[in-house]
Amino acid sequence: MLIIRFFSFFALILISLLVNATPSIKHQSSHKKSRPVIALVLSGGGAKGAAHIGVIETLEKNHVPIDIVVGTSIGSYVGGLLALGYNAKQIKSMMFSVDWERGFSDFIPRDELLFADKILRDKYNITLNLGYSGGKVKLPGGLLLGQSAMQVLNQSVGDVGNFNSFDDLPIRYRAVATDLVTSHQVILHDGSIAKAMKASSTVPGALVPTKLNGQLLVDGGISNNLPVSVARSMGADIIIAVDIGSSLLLKKHINSSIDVLNQLSTIMTVTTTRQGKKLLHRKHDLLIRPDVNGLGTANFSILEEAYQEGKKGAVKQKVGIQALSISNKDYAIYQAKKEFKIKQWMAKRRRPTVKIVYNNESHAAVEFISAHFGLQPGKFISKKELATAVQRVYALNRFEFVNAEFTDTRSGRILTLTTRDKSWGPDYVHIGIGLEGDLKGTIEPTFDLGYILKDITANGGIWKNELTLGWEKGLLTQFYQPLDKKQLFFGRSTLEYKEDNYLENKSSFADERLAFYDKYTQARLGVGTNYMNNGSSEIGVLGSFGQFFYASPNVDFNGLSGKQKYRTYGGYVFLDFDDLNSVNLPTSGNKISMKLFLRNDIFKDKTLNDDVNASLQVTFDWRGAATIGSHTYVFISSFATILTRGLKTKYLSELGGFLNLSGYQKDAILGAHKAFLAVVYQYDLTRLSEGIGVPVYVGSSLEGGNVWKLHQTINLQDFIGSGSLFLGTDTSYGPALIGIGYASTIKDFKDDSLSVFFSLGKKW
Repeated sequence: MLIIRFFSFFALILISLLVNATPSIKHQSSHKKSRPVIALVLSGGGAKGAAHIGVIETLEKNHVPIDIVVGTSIGSYVGGLLALGYNAKQIKSMMFSVDWERGFSDFIPRDELLFADKILRDKYNITLNLGYSGGKVKLPGGLLLGQSAMQVLNQSVGDVGNFNSFDDLPIRYRAVATDLVTSHQVILHDGSIAKAMKASSTVPGALVPTKLNGQLLVDGGISNNLPVSVARSMGADIIIAVDIGSSLLLKKHINSSIDVLNQLSTIMTVTTTRQGKKLLHRKHDLLIRPDVNGLGTANFSILEEAYQEGKKGAVKQKVGIQALSISNKDYAIYQAKKEFKIKQWMAKRRRPTVKIVYNNESHAAVEFISAHFGLQPGKFISKKELATAVQRVYALNRFEFVNAEFTDTRSGRILTLTTRDKSWGPDYVHIGIGLEGDLKGTIEPTFDLGYILKDITANGGIWKNELTLGWEKGLLTQFYQPLDKKQLFFGRSTLEYKEDNYLENKSSFADERLAFYDKYTQARLGVGTNYMNNGSSEIGVLGSFGQFFYASPNVDFNGLSGKQKYRTYGGYVFLDFDDLNSVNLPTSGNKISMKLFLRNDIFKDKTLNDDVNASLQVTFDWRGAATIGSHTYVFISSFATILTRGLKTKYLSELGGFLNLSGYQKDAILGAHKAFLAVVYQYDLTRLSEGIGVPVYVGSSLEGGNVWKLHQTINLQDFIGSGSLFLGTDTSYGPALIGIGYASTIKDFKDDSLSVFFSLGKKW
C-alpha cells in the first residue's frame, strides 16, 4: 500500500512539473517551441453552434491539441466549455440537455410569484414592461431582459468561480463581444465565464445589453464574428476556424421588410467573417464550413442535425486535420496537463461557501432579498441549490437582473449576489384586457389600467392607482407599507369608488331583466402579514357611503327596492393562500380564500329614517388542481352566507358562466347565500403533438349549486346540475376558451339552460 501511495505521489509531481514547464515554453522564442500553438476559432450562429461540437469531436479523434480557443456568440459558449476542460462528448451532453427555449422568455411562472404579485398578474394580463416617471415613458433596452438567458448558461457553468485570467483555464480562452456605444470589439479575458458567454451572445434589440466593466455589451458577431485576429494576438501559429454564420439571401428571396431586416443583420456578421477569413493565410491554417445554411439560428430542435453537419464539415478537411495530429505519447502529455488544471478548478467547486455578499443595485432592502435568497454561509452550495435560490429572488418581480457568482479564496468560496433594479421603474404602467360572452348576445368587455409606484419608502412602500372600465367600473388608490425590512408585516390603506352592477338575465318576475346598481365610496385601513410567499392575512376596519338603485321598483329583492342611500361601517378579516400555476386552466396547486365582514349598514328609508342592519358575511372559495400524466383534475368549491336579523342586504353572490354553472349566462343568478361544487377534467393535447407550442386543453365539467335569497331556507335539494365541454389554451396573456354548457332548468328561468360561451384575455 505504501508503494502504491509513493508511485501516485511521484506521478502527481511529474504532471505538476510538466504543467509548470508550460509557461517557460510559451514565453520562449518561436524556434524553441516543442510544437506550434494551435488555436480553435468558433463563430456565432445560434442553434447551429452544435456543429462546433462535431468539429471538436473530430479533432479529438485525430489527436489534434488545442492550446487556445476563441469564440463569438454561441461559439463563446461551446469554446468556454472546451476551455474548462470538457471533451466533445461532455459538451454535447451539456448543450443538448439545456432548455434553450427557456432563454427566449423572462416570464415568471405564476406559482413562483409572491401572493400580491399573483393578484396583479391575474388582473393585468398584458405583459408589457412599461414605466412612466420624470415625464417620460420608459421601456427596457430589449424585448427580453436576459435573466433567463443567463440562467440557461448557468445550467452549464453556474458554479464555476471567477478567474483572474482565462489563461488559467485548461485551454486559454477569449470571448468576443461588441461595445454598443463605440461599435468596437471587446475581448473578454477574465472574470465570470458565464457572464462572458452572455455578453458575447446578447442579440441587440432582442436582449437588454449586458453591463460589464462599465460597458454596454452586445453580440460579438457585429464586430468580429470569426475572431481569427484575436487568436493571432494571443500567439497562435496555426488556426482552425469554424464558420457557421448565415449566408446572404438571394435577390429573389428578399420580398418583405422582415427579409430586409434579416439581410441587414446578416450583412454585419458576413462582413466581419470575411475579415477573419482573410487572416487565414499561414501554412496549415484551416477553414471548416459545415453545411448549415438551411438550419435556423433560433430553432434548437436542429441541434443533432447541426452536430452531424459539423462532423461532415471536419471530414472534408481530413488531410489538413491529420497534418496537425501529434503522437499518442505527446497527446497523453497534453491531456495530462489539462486534467491537472481541471482538477484544480473542480476542487474549488466542492469547497464550502464562507461568505455571502449582496451587491444590491436596487431600492429593495438587503434584508428582504436575503430572506428570499435563503442560502447561508458555512456549507457547500450546489449548482442546483444556487439556481433555485437565484430564481426565488428573481420571482420577487422587483429586479431586471439577478445573478450569483463565486470567487475562490484561500479560506473558501465567496458568493456574490447581484440584484439590479428594473430600468423602466420605479413607476410602472399595467394593462389588463378581457372579453367574455356567449352566442345569446351577452358580451362583457373589461379594461383595467394600473399606475403603480414602488419603493417609495425605505421598507419598500407601494402606491397603487387603478382604473376599471366595463360592465363594472371603479377607481382605486391604495398605499401599502411594509412594517419591517423583510416585509413580513404590513399596513394597508385603501380608498375606492366602485359601481357594482348586477343583472339577473331572465326571471319569473314579469319575465323582465332585473338590474341592481350599487355605487359607493369605501375606505379601508388594515394590518396584515405575508405569513408565507403564497399566503397573506389581513384584519382591518372599513367605512363606506353610497346608494343603490333597483331597476324594478315594484319588486322586492332581498329587501331591496327603488333607490336608497346608505352608509356602512365595520371590520373585516381576510385569509388567503394561492400556489396555483394558473388561475384559468391550472394543472397544479391550490387557491383558498376566506373573507369575513362584520358590518352595520344604515339605510335611509322613504321617510328618511335610519334603518340599521347588522350583518356577518362569510365567503369561502377553493380551487385545487392535480395532474397525472396528461390528465388534470380540478376541484372547485364556493360558499357564501350572510347572517343578519335585518330584512335587507345589498351584498349578493352570483352564479352563471364558465365553470360557475356553465349552462347559464355569466352571473345570471343572484342571491344572499351561495353553494357551488364542480369537478373539471382537462386533457393536454400537446402530449399528442410536439409541434404545438402552447398548452391546449380539451375538457369537461360536472357542476352543481344554487343561490338563495336572504331569508329563504337553504335546501341542498335545490341544487342545479350543470356541465360543460370546452377547448382552450392558457397563455401569458390569459386564456382563450370556447365551449358549450348545459344546466337543468329552474322555474324562474326560461330557455336559459344551454349556453355557448367564449373567453379571451383575463377573467374577472
